[in-house]
Amino acid sequence: MTAAGKTIAILAANPALNAVLTMVLAGDSRLRVRPFDSEAELFAYMRIVPLDMLVVDFDRDGRPAYELVEAIRLDPSMVSRELPVIALTRAITPPMRQQTISASIDEVVVKPMSPRHLLQRIQARLLKRPIVGVPGSGYRGPDRRNRISMRAPQPHPNRRVTDNVVQLFPDRRARPEMEPLV
Repeated sequence: MTAAGKTIAILAANPALNAVLTMVLAGDSRLRVRPFDSEAELFAYMRIVPLDMLVVDFDRDGRPAYELVEAIRLDPSMVSRELPVIALTRAITPPMRQQTISASIDEVVVKPMSPRHLLQRIQARLLKRPIVGVPGSGYRGPDRRNRISMRAPQPHPNRRVTDNVVQLFPDRRARPEMEPLV
């Protein structure tokens, strides 16, 4: 999947941050950036246009970011409820960590950060977005450690368990000798 033609919504803490982030993200011609000044504007837009990602600020006035994201996830009138979300904040607290997990916020970026760093995080998320929150799965969250059971590594048949050397070529002594050419 490429990031071509992806629409990003930004709801930052203040108009200045909104403008700076919009300018830097719009530098990538593959992204369509839509800044919003209020939650009401964002919700009205999301009811008619699909978004590919949301960047929301924990430090803005009004409803906390995790409640805003939960409202999006639970509102059936939203066109794209399962979109990836990157949150911005000045500090991460233990309650905030739990709130981001429960709201299915995919990533939290600590401010102050370079707007180019945020651009890189958005590009990375859009290029390799895992399918999270498949309807009916019951779990949508970024805390996905230990989600794949790994089987114990099996020793190679030509290698002792205590060896630190991996044999690249078979042992020549174990092969039958070829007849000499005369």
